[in-house]
Amino acid sequence: MNKVEPIRETRDIEAMKKALAGRNKLMFIMGVSFGLRISDLLTLKLGDLRGKDFFIIGEEKTKKKRKITLSDAVKEEIAKLDGADSDYVFQSRQGGPNGTSKAISRVQAYRVLNAAAKRAGILDKIGSIGCHSLRKTFGYQLHKKGVDITRIMAIFGHSSPEITLAYIGITDEEISDAYLMIEV
Repeated sequence: MNKVEPIRETRDIEAMKKALAGRNKLMFIMGVSFGLRISDLLTLKLGDLRGKDFFIIGEEKTKKKRKITLSDAVKEEIAKLDGADSDYVFQSRQGGPNGTSKAISRVQAYRVLNAAAKRAGILDKIGSIGCHSLRKTFGYQLHKKGVDITRIMAIFGHSSPEITLAYIGITDEEISDAYLMIEV
């Protein structure tokens, strides 16, 4: 599996949002707002989110429960959704057995993100983008906004700040730039 990168620049995040629409735009927004793995994000149903300020999800990989608070922007997007509470948020156009709802696949989510990055003109700049880029973007943006690395580490369930910094793609250049900010 190739290493994917976070989307570091706010203008690139905005470009991605403009390159997406409907279900796919919501997947991107929720992905960078929640920091969930794509396997967990794709399991969400309308009833998990509709009319709520937060939801609790059992993470598939770690089996840990995680409480996710919904921002006003995410609540606005969720309010626009039609369908039954039992429908997946990221519903596949191919239905499930017996006419049931079915979520899009991880592969389809990857295709959507890569196509959007190409349309947005940011694929070459970022390097490699994939489903995990949403989670990494969440962490990177929190760090950029000044959230303490130990809080981000706790959200991700990492065992050390060093792991989290490497995970969210803090580069040697960014560390060097930090030294240049100090004026004594």
